[in-house]
Amino acid sequence: MLLRPLTARPLSRAAGWLLNRRVSCALIGPFIRKSGIRMADYLPETYHSFNDFFTRHIRPELRPLPQDPACLSAPCDGRLSAYHLEETGVFDIKGSRYDVRALLGGDPRAALFAGGDCLVFRLCVDDYHRYHYIDDGEKGENVFIPGRLHTVRPIALEHTNVFIQNCREYTLMQTRHFGTVAQIEVGALLVGRVCNHDGAGAFTRGAEKGCFYYGGSTVVLLLQKGRATVDERFFAATRRGEETRVLLGQRLDCLP
Repeated sequence: MLLRPLTARPLSRAAGWLLNRRVSCALIGPFIRKSGIRMADYLPETYHSFNDFFTRHIRPELRPLPQDPACLSAPCDGRLSAYHLEETGVFDIKGSRYDVRALLGGDPRAALFAGGDCLVFRLCVDDYHRYHYIDDGEKGENVFIPGRLHTVRPIALEHTNVFIQNCREYTLMQTRHFGTVAQIEVGALLVGRVCNHDGAGAFTRGAEKGCFYYGGSTVVLLLQKGRATVDERFFAATRRGEETRVLLGQRLDCLP
């Protein structure tokens, strides 16, 4: 009962409104020091609000893509957990059973991912908070699913089906090398907005797809069975209860 008001969207909207105001710039310096952020890794910019700073642009040379476009790479910075989907589209996260169709708000195209893989990238507040396309292709419209805004920290996953209850936006993409891919951006506690830049149409590998405003956030990739090879070591780490730190553009089919 006490947590319900905290996970409701109005609180996150109010926080987002404040963090878009110029007065919020006073929070930037203390946040950088507390989080140990290397500002030399980011392009020089003038920030007009805390959210301007939070969605800062990384120096592109620090996030190179694999030279081979057929290599699967991470769409964002984050802590990666990897799951094999059952033929029914069900998978387990810390004792909570998830169904891909429910994750996609009942979309029947969830059946495309039966027996495939689910990659969950959890972004922390000190991460680069923009996400990019993993391949060339064509995409449909972004579909928004309203909900609450639980935290996405691992302890919350033990008690709540966070990714099904939280606000999220998903896109189905027809990619050149990996078949149909679903990408879901999941909002979290104090994330005022998930911002996707483009509607339906063509996209190019490495182009920016969108960004998260303040708070912990998650990007989920659903991959069809047999269309992409994900290194088994990611799955093994997840079974041990470990997340693997990855960076945008890092190869996922072969660890260096």
